[in-house]
Amino acid sequence: MHEEIFLPATYASGVPYDTFRKLRTDSPVARIPEPPIGPWPAGPGYWAVFRHADVKHVLRSPDLFSSNLGATQIRDPDTPEDLAFVRAMMLNQDPPDHSRLRRIVAAAFTPRAVRALEETINTRARTLITSALNEETDFVELAADLPVWTLAHIMGVPDSDRRLLYDWASRVIGYQDDEYAGISSDPASMTPLARKAMEHRPTTLTHPDGRPINPRSHTALADMFAYAHALAAEKRLHPSADIMSRMLEGGLTTQEFENMFFLFAVAGNETLRNGIPGGLLTLLDHPSELARLRADPSLLPSAIEEMLRYWPPVMDFRRTATQHTTLADQEIPAGDKVVVYHASANRDETVFPDPDRFDVTRTPNDHVSFGFGPHFCLGAHLARTQMRAVFRELLPHRITRTGAPVRLASNFQNGLKHLPLHISPTP
Repeated sequence: MHEEIFLPATYASGVPYDTFRKLRTDSPVARIPEPPIGPWPAGPGYWAVFRHADVKHVLRSPDLFSSNLGATQIRDPDTPEDLAFVRAMMLNQDPPDHSRLRRIVAAAFTPRAVRALEETINTRARTLITSALNEETDFVELAADLPVWTLAHIMGVPDSDRRLLYDWASRVIGYQDDEYAGISSDPASMTPLARKAMEHRPTTLTHPDGRPINPRSHTALADMFAYAHALAAEKRLHPSADIMSRMLEGGLTTQEFENMFFLFAVAGNETLRNGIPGGLLTLLDHPSELARLRADPSLLPSAIEEMLRYWPPVMDFRRTATQHTTLADQEIPAGDKVVVYHASANRDETVFPDPDRFDVTRTPNDHVSFGFGPHFCLGAHLARTQMRAVFRELLPHRITRTGAPVRLASNFQNGLKHLPLHISPTP
C-alpha cells in the first residue's frame, strides 16, 4: 500500500526516490493510506500522482482539482471552522478569487521590483557568509537568516522582530518534528508590539481530551494574528510601499488579511530555509559538479535550477477532485484527495535524461519545484535571486563538513535541521 510515502519518519532518512521511480512505472496514480501518527488520527487516504505530465495536468486544472474544497495540505483541517478559515488563504483558493488576491500583492514580486532589492540582498548574503568564515557553523541556521531578513523587509516587519517569522514557520511546517515545533525565540530584543503579541502564544497545542490542535488553525497561531493586527494598525497610521500597506489598501476581509499575512510569514521564508541548505548539501555530495561550477561561475543560473530540481523544497501539494474524473487510467471519485508529488515529477525519466544525475549544466530543466499553473510560486524570481546571492558568496571558499546533516521529519517540506560546516577562505 506504500504508506511509507505518507509517513513523516520516512523523510527523516531521505526522500523515497526509488519508490517513486517504481510507482511512476507501475502505478502512476496510486491510492495511499493515511495511518495515525502519534496523536494525529488516521485519515481517509488519498490519490498520489507521480508522473511529470500528470502533476502538471492536476496543477493547471482547478476546475477538476480544486485548491479550495479541502485546502492544500494532505491532512484535512480538524473542524469545519478550521477549513472555512484556511480557505480564505490565496494558496487555498481557485480562480477567480485566487486571481483577485494575487493581483493585490503581485507588484512586489515582479522582476523589476526584485531587481530593486537585488543589491541589498547581495550585501546581506555577503555579510552572512563573511560572518561565518573561519568558524564552525550550522549552515541551516546561517542560511535561514537571508529569506527571513528579506521577507521582513518586503512585509514591513521591524528588523528586530524578524525572528518571529522563523518561529511561526517552524511551528506550522515542522509540527511533525518535535525539535522544529518547539522553536521559540527570546522576545527581549523585540519591539514592544512583538512582546505584547507573544502574550497570545498558546501555552499548549493540545486539546483537553489529548487531541493535538491543528497547527494551522487560528487558535494555534493566535500570537501571529495578534501581531499582524497590531502591525496593521501602525501601517494604517504610517503607510509605505511594503506588502502590509498593499494588503490594507486591497479591500481584504479580516480572514483574507490574516491568511495573507500567514502565507507570507510562513511560505515566504520556509522554502528557502530548506532550498539553500539542500542545494549546498547536493553540491557537497557531488564534488565534481561543485568543482565544475567553481571553474565556471557563469553556470550558476543553470546550477540553481538543477539544485531546485534535485532538492525540491516542497515535496507535494494536495488538491480535491471537484467531480468524478480519470487520471492515468485511474478513476477518481468526486471529493477525493489528490496529492501531486513534485519530488517524483522532478525525477521523471521521460522528461529528464538520467534524472538521478546532478548536472549543473542541465538544460532544459522543466522542474516543478515552484509549482505550475495558476498557483505558480509568486516569489520564484525573488527566491532565485536569494539563492544566487548566497552561492555566489560561497563558491570562492573552502567548505568542509564537520558533522552529519540532520533531516526534518516532514512529509511536506524537504528540509534539513542541521548542516554543520567549516567555511574558510581559499588561500
